[in-house]
Amino acid sequence: MDMKKNNKYRKYEKITKKIKQNIPKYKEMSDQELKKQTKIFRERIEQGEKLEKILPEAYGVVIEADRRILGLKPYDVQILGAVILFFGNVAEMKTGEGKTLTATMPMYLRALVGSGNFVVTANEYLAWRDAEDVGRVYRWLGLSVAVGVKKNEYDKELDKQIIYSSDIVYTTHSALGFDYLLDNLAVEKEKQYIQGFNFVIIDELDSILLDMAQTPLIISGAPKLQSNLYVMVDKFVKSLNFSEDYDLSEDKRSVWFLEEGIKKAETHFGVQEILSENYKDLYRHAVLSLKANYVFKNNRDYVLDDQEIFLLDEMNGRKLQGTKLQGGMHQAIEAKEGVEITNETKSMGSITYQNLFKMFKILSGMTGTAKTDAEELRETYGIDVICLPTHKPIIRTDHEDIIYLTHKEKILQSLELVKDSIKSERPVLISTGSVSKSQLYSNLLLNSRIPHSILNASTAYKEKQIISEAGKRGAVTVATAMAGRGTDIKLDKFSERHGGLIVIGTENMTSERIDNQLRGRAGRQGEPGDSYFFASLEDRVVVENAPDWVKKFRKKQENLSSHDASRQGILKKRKYKKLVYKSQKNKKNQDIKMRKDTLDYDDIVSVLRKRVYAARNTVMEAQAEYFEKIIEKSFEEVISTFVSDKKNLETQKVSDFIFNNINYSYDREELKNLKSIGRKATANILVENISERTKIMENNLSNKYQLNYYRRVIILKSLDSLWIDLADGLVQLKSVVKNRNWAQHQPLYEFQIEANRYFTETIEKLWLDITRNLLLSELFVNPDGSIDIEFP
Repeated sequence: MDMKKNNKYRKYEKITKKIKQNIPKYKEMSDQELKKQTKIFRERIEQGEKLEKILPEAYGVVIEADRRILGLKPYDVQILGAVILFFGNVAEMKTGEGKTLTATMPMYLRALVGSGNFVVTANEYLAWRDAEDVGRVYRWLGLSVAVGVKKNEYDKELDKQIIYSSDIVYTTHSALGFDYLLDNLAVEKEKQYIQGFNFVIIDELDSILLDMAQTPLIISGAPKLQSNLYVMVDKFVKSLNFSEDYDLSEDKRSVWFLEEGIKKAETHFGVQEILSENYKDLYRHAVLSLKANYVFKNNRDYVLDDQEIFLLDEMNGRKLQGTKLQGGMHQAIEAKEGVEITNETKSMGSITYQNLFKMFKILSGMTGTAKTDAEELRETYGIDVICLPTHKPIIRTDHEDIIYLTHKEKILQSLELVKDSIKSERPVLISTGSVSKSQLYSNLLLNSRIPHSILNASTAYKEKQIISEAGKRGAVTVATAMAGRGTDIKLDKFSERHGGLIVIGTENMTSERIDNQLRGRAGRQGEPGDSYFFASLEDRVVVENAPDWVKKFRKKQENLSSHDASRQGILKKRKYKKLVYKSQKNKKNQDIKMRKDTLDYDDIVSVLRKRVYAARNTVMEAQAEYFEKIIEKSFEEVISTFVSDKKNLETQKVSDFIFNNINYSYDREELKNLKSIGRKATANILVENISERTKIMENNLSNKYQLNYYRRVIILKSLDSLWIDLADGLVQLKSVVKNRNWAQHQPLYEFQIEANRYFTETIEKLWLDITRNLLLSELFVNPDGSIDIEFP
């Protein structure tokens, strides 16, 4: 711990002592007196008193409320953790140390100032569980609490007005992100629900701010014109031969056509030079299909459920509901699996989790494993990781990793350990790296007649029940990665007395941090337990990230006779033991680079996004004079742009322009007799037609309120069209420039130049959109006097 953190830690310990001195005072109070403290604190805040000064007393109130309502008294380390969170840090608290109770203290104090305070959880179940459980404490103390996600899929729509005006909101990272993007597509200020970004506690912070930060959150809207190439190209790609027509990188994450494959494609589709500009769409589909067929794996990267493709969360094997791969990749996988191909949609807005959570005035979070990534969290988010001691010493035994030559040897040896563990009737948790591997291991257990439960994407609906039984005597549970599950495995009395939970990792995950999360499932709250990891040179993390010599060594071993009795399965040399660590370190560096890359691109988009969102907010709050100025400027810009092009100074082009942009009822014969037409005459004709059409439109509106509302909606609609085209164009542009990453190309710089050019072009289009929408929209008056607008 460096000196800065030492000073912080000492400061937080002093505050913790002050809090403990206040506890007896509040213990003596009646329920009514204790509840009244909320009102007293709020009055003090209104008079200008700082939250930091109120902290020792406010925490004392919550500690006593926790005891009375939940029957739980926070430990000293939980109070210290609560102080750490209040000041915007990451509290590293081991599994089972009571993170949910810790959050009650800072959340209560921060919520005294009103709305804009969030507890962000990894999934909907945890948001509801915590809101219903500890939410009782907040409500008892007079604060309002809401949940920003549906409890069940078929529940009625949420009232976002009530949710976001509440003092405290429990929600998920994706729900908050989508609601932020939707807020910025609202037509009225009243339909923007998020009241601000004041304070947030992110549960399993590393999982959300690191593991999920490589992919931006994208809200999709109108479907694009659907391509019919997916199925046709898929049939061709399935006929190709490895190493003859295409090749794969050693890590099996990249695939490309070889010369023979290109020739076959040209013959198959009857084209010449498929790499030319003429056939770029066909070639793009071929590359997508190649990747879908030979890089993406069923039951590892996605699952097929009821004829639908669901992506999988690499961290915990859950289905990612509502998330699709962009740029046609999802549709290529659908073609590969022979299911109905869904529509590609336009991006209506996007944001990274980095930029979403950096909007909070105070960002904090809790996790059992953040120390390994403390540097990145500090650099990206400006938050420090502070490790807390456990309430009781950890007595779990973490056994040295065992590394084998082959996957088969490793799995069979881990199975022997399972059999030995069963004899002692201790509960066993077996972790696998993917859905398919969990099913494979389940089959091995069945062949050995070992009863067990399996927890993966296919059984997630039974998760709570499976985990509740996983700590019982003799229980065997097979699971995909356990990160972010949020439910502790509790031991029964027999298991606690006879050595506790045995955790068996059948392969190391992509990061040391995720391995530590699995180890932490055993030995919670001072309980006994053991953890074992079995690795091999064929494991994914090693194959994809190990040094070059490993590939050569593996090939050399494959060439040896499998009947060679002297061949040893366990690799005992020091260099093998460090191999997994080095592979994970290489992967970690790649992931850091990818996250930085994602953030760098989104920072460029963010500048444009803020400009568009600020413009929208100005329009929503504006008065009549502002709308008149914008519309007047639109007319001027449209006329000026049209007449500045000499090619437009023809009667046919002028009449077409009026018909398509100003008046559908325009008589195109009107200009037929004119022999020539100059700039000034053209401008006058356009002004005359715009003026005439504007009067007709205004006469259809009964009062100034309706006219202002109509103008506001028109301008917002035009701004949204601009942003949707721009946002979707930037998603496509990003994939294009990233594929130019060779020679003298600088993808990020090119993206910035092109993004700004896109923005300039869309602004020019905005003036025409406002003009068209204003003059060509159809108005329908309803019996109640309200008006529906049908845009052109």
